[in-house]
Amino acid sequence: MRTDPLPSPAPSSTEVASPWPTQPYFVREVPIWPPVVLAPMEGVTDLTFRRLIRQIGGAGLTCTEFLPSEGLRQTGGQRGRIAWTAQFDDDERPISVQIYGKRPEGMAEAARIVEAMGATIVDINMGCPSKKVCSNSGGSSLMADMGLAIEIVRAVRAAVRVPLTVKMRSGFDHSARNAPELAWRCQEEGVDAVTIHWRTRADLYGGQRAVDKIAEARARLSIPVIGNGDVIDVDSARRMFADTGCAGVMVGRGAMRDPWTLLQIQRAIEGKPAVQLGAAEKERVLLGFLADLQARFLRESGALGRFKKVCSHFVRGLPFGEEALRGPLLRAESAAEAADHARRYFAHLAAWEAGDPEAMRPLLPAGPPEPPQANTDDEALAGAEAC
Repeated sequence: MRTDPLPSPAPSSTEVASPWPTQPYFVREVPIWPPVVLAPMEGVTDLTFRRLIRQIGGAGLTCTEFLPSEGLRQTGGQRGRIAWTAQFDDDERPISVQIYGKRPEGMAEAARIVEAMGATIVDINMGCPSKKVCSNSGGSSLMADMGLAIEIVRAVRAAVRVPLTVKMRSGFDHSARNAPELAWRCQEEGVDAVTIHWRTRADLYGGQRAVDKIAEARARLSIPVIGNGDVIDVDSARRMFADTGCAGVMVGRGAMRDPWTLLQIQRAIEGKPAVQLGAAEKERVLLGFLADLQARFLRESGALGRFKKVCSHFVRGLPFGEEALRGPLLRAESAAEAADHARRYFAHLAAWEAGDPEAMRPLLPAGPPEPPQANTDDEALAGAEAC
């Protein structure tokens, strides 16, 4: 009788290897686990929103809103406002602070300021498609001027000791999808990881999914490549890992529509079942977010405006949310009124979840209360593209 260990059977040709990563990726010496990143989003990922995501869980790395390099270098009120935007909690680790600009020396000085603030990672924005940023030769416009882009990377790398990353798009337009080449040159200048959004700058918030340049960069580089673009749920995260071999995924607007998205992706990666959420938990989180905004903003109008911006996406992830809740929330003239609308909606939703098929009818327009289809259209989610 044979006594030596038998070899494991070869996998069947029909078996498909899991696309999920099994270990963290490293931004130099900084481990990122779970390999799920909250994207930097202008007007969204302030301290309050990042606290919300951290309380729920699932983010291995969080990122601030982008900061203008020239504004950081100012003195007085403008710099104070920008520094307020970049605030983070002492225990928010690791934290990436993103800067943008067109002057290498200005970007280098801004990076030194960000490092002194305590950032774990400095990130250079070469991905933002907004006219405000691109008109000043920053953001994704740098992809059309690789020489300047590399000058900026070189200057920032020489200025700071913390890990340095770059976020970019697949190219400026479809005639020059040069992300793999730019990413490789960034790596050669000492960048520690890159994030690539599959869209070009010309695509803005539309376009047809094409992740080949992410996969090409992943095959060419030795540093981590993070995949970005329409990662809005477990299935889309699985596709990004499977189609590109990326080290991690970045979640942007999907986190506004469903703040539990990052947690659900983490649980899928770790082989755990999805978290089941009811009306009571969603109400608690939404009203808690509003209260935190009120505590952070000096004026109620500022808190209410930010709440409405996030809620215009959040309601799309709720049963009947667009029909029953979006309008009342966006028309609310005070935080108290918005909270009352939310409580009324969630009370009806709880009854509907408990089995009352008519519970939502009083909040809906005329017609049978059929659950709406999930809305993943890019234009419907536009307005807070990851920077």
